[in-house]
Amino acid sequence: MFTLIELPYTIEALEPVISAQTLSFHHGKHLQAYVDNLNKLLPGSEFEGMALEEIVRKAPAGPVFNNAGQILNHELYFTQFRPVGEASQGPDGALAAQIEKQWGSVDAFMAEFEAKGTGLFGSGWVWLSADSDGSLVITQEQGASNPVVKGLKPLLTFDVWEHAYYLDYQNRRAAHLAALWQIVDWKVIAARYE
Repeated sequence: MFTLIELPYTIEALEPVISAQTLSFHHGKHLQAYVDNLNKLLPGSEFEGMALEEIVRKAPAGPVFNNAGQILNHELYFTQFRPVGEASQGPDGALAAQIEKQWGSVDAFMAEFEAKGTGLFGSGWVWLSADSDGSLVITQEQGASNPVVKGLKPLLTFDVWEHAYYLDYQNRRAAHLAALWQIVDWKVIAARYE
């Protein structure tokens, strides 16, 4: 049985980037529904007892994949943030070196990442992931998909489903994505990379 993750900060801690109202709905309603749905689907299935990432890798498209994928995606999403002023400001170490090697600068990487998020048609996620050699790749994943299905290691994600931003930003997805950098905790992303 899967359970709803506890947020590593208070419900209002990410304001003004993400409001308490949005976080309450996004975490407490949307993510809770995915957890509840997956727990109803697993008993007696071939996926019962598997770890979340394994379910996402092995499940075919459909309800089990969608709910497991959304749980995995949201767990990575919510745990990568810290309140404004507490989040580490920009990557360092091996992650920073790889970003600079591939994009020339952190700013160039961020611009491409935002563009991929803004340009994703419909609902989904934009990801920074690492391949087995440590090279980085930005992917757009539709619906509940996650880079693990492509053999990649997910590092950073921005949720571009409308429920992630509509109460705070309405149809201004680009403004939402640009604001999220203020709360990304690069120490978390770097730890995922290592």
